[in-house]
Amino acid sequence: MGLRWYHFALWAAFIAFMALLPELVSKGTLRTIIFANFLAVFAISWDVLSGRTGYISFGHPFLIGIGAYTSAILTKRYGFEIEVAIPIAVLMTMLGGLIVLLPALRIKGSYFALVTLAFMELMYQLVQVIRPDLTGGTRGMSGIPTLTRGALNGYYLSVTLMLCVAISMWLLMKTRVGTALSAIGMNEESVRGSGLSVTKLKMFAFLTAAAVAGLGGAFYVHYLGSVAPRALFDINFLFTIIVAALIGGSSTIIGPVIGAFFLTFLLEGLRPYLPGAERYFIYGGIALLLYMYQPKGLIEIFTQGWTRLRSRWTT
Repeated sequence: MGLRWYHFALWAAFIAFMALLPELVSKGTLRTIIFANFLAVFAISWDVLSGRTGYISFGHPFLIGIGAYTSAILTKRYGFEIEVAIPIAVLMTMLGGLIVLLPALRIKGSYFALVTLAFMELMYQLVQVIRPDLTGGTRGMSGIPTLTRGALNGYYLSVTLMLCVAISMWLLMKTRVGTALSAIGMNEESVRGSGLSVTKLKMFAFLTAAAVAGLGGAFYVHYLGSVAPRALFDINFLFTIIVAALIGGSSTIIGPVIGAFFLTFLLEGLRPYLPGAERYFIYGGIALLLYMYQPKGLIEIFTQGWTRLRSRWTT
């Protein structure tokens, strides 16, 4: 489906709502929204690769970790300015991911997922044992320069990043390239038979996803001011990214944003009752039920509701 005027109207309304949101909620809620914004960026990155092409990646924290650690090391250990370190981190994420994970694109299905998962685990082990004077070893790094301070500034930083990533990826996926990537997910052999280079398309999807993941990881570490391998390469973190994309509506860009906000607030709502990791089982069950009810995600539920509402207005 091509671009329509109401698409831009909806984006404008969403931007206006997010700009006014700090006036409507508490600072505690703002901090929750900040993490939802970053999760949305990571889920969009996963969606660009896996949601479009159907190559399910279990190693996305590997890409996020390259961006986070590169920018953290450059600013903390070598005194680089954040504005210089972040672009370098994005380039390193694209390069590191290309060198290490591109061979995995030659395989399909569960094998691809397992290979990417193995690289995530490898990254987790390497940052702890190789040059701990740079990476901080098992303890990670603290005292990393931050881009801003305070809940309000952090909110505007994160929401600007999220909106820029979401809108740019949405526009990109509305092009012929985005259509071709979706076609790979539906029938790769048909795309190859049409004369398009499937390898180049997959490489483009992977590099784009890596760039977004590296950008998100770099901004995230400069918001937190710290990074730890146990948190960054945790299986629950990976699980949350994937579920946010799937439950919101994969291959849609806006779906992962919806899913990220839904899961973040669900987890925070469960925290007073289940402060430990047990709440992940509860939210996983809720996510599974929602996904079974509507495999196309929350965005499809909203779309169907809007269609029914419009039909009532017009009758």
